[in-house]
Amino acid sequence: MKRIYLAGKYNANNIIDCLSNIHDGIKMAVKVLKQGDVPFVPWLDYQFHFFDPTLTIDDYYRYSMAWLEVSDEVWVLPDSENSKGTQAEIKRAKELGIPVIKVVK
Repeated sequence: MKRIYLAGKYNANNIIDCLSNIHDGIKMAVKVLKQGDVPFVPWLDYQFHFFDPTLTIDDYYRYSMAWLEVSDEVWVLPDSENSKGTQAEIKRAKELGIPVIKVVK
C-alpha cells in the first residue's frame, strides 16, 4: 500500500470553482482508495475550520507538508501546475526525492 499525497488547486476566484476543485480532489482520493492505496486529501481540510476557525493558513501548510514528507508519491491533478501551493509541494517533493506524477484527465 502506497501513501499518495494528492496535490492540486484548492482556492479559486469564486466559490463555484473552489467547490469544483474540492470535488475533483476528493474524487481522485476515492480512485486512490479503490486501487488499494491511501491518499492524503488536502481538500478535506475545510472541516478543521468548523471546529477551530482560529487555525491559520500556515497551520494548514505545515500540516500538509508534514504528510507530503512521508508520502511515497505525489500526484498532481490536471491543470494545477500554476497553483502556488502545488508548486511548493512539487518543489519539496523533488528536494526529498519523492516521485511526482502528473495525473492525466
